Amino acid sequence: MKIAIANDHSAVELKNEVKKYLEELGHTVVDYGTNSTDSVDYPKYGQKVALSIKNRENDCGVLICGTGIGMSLSANKVDGIRAAVCSEPYSARLSKEHNNANIIAFGARVVGVDMAKMIVREWLDAEYQAGRHAKRLELLTKIENNENLNS
Repeated sequence: MKIAIANDHSAVELKNEVKKYLEELGHTVVDYGTNSTDSVDYPKYGQKVALSIKNRENDCGVLICGTGIGMSLSANKVDGIRAAVCSEPYSARLSKEHNNANIIAFGARVVGVDMAKMIVREWLDAEYQAGRHAKRLELLTKIENNENLNS
């Protein structure tokens, strides 16, 4: 699998550990930065990963900032992206099984290396279940298209 990864200045070390882990699992990892601890604007990095997935350059993505929230918010502004912030493996698995999340995000100030690896592994091992969840994803697409669900 080809996985995009990016981070902000607070998550350089964790990104490098997660990247190494993904490569050990046999995945190709495309690193969109940053590799500096100098302050950066995280939305730029979240957007890079999201656009790479939208444009089918990568299969999925991993975003890491202080909490995971900022990066996920920026990625979710891109049509077709479903970025989920998860701080433990159970939510990571369900984000794929129920929501078909194509990006996982977490915080370097929230989880440690071992937890980050567990989150990523559960998410990658999970499969979208469709079924009753498909209708809800269709509704999310309608929201992306500015359709009013309540009319």
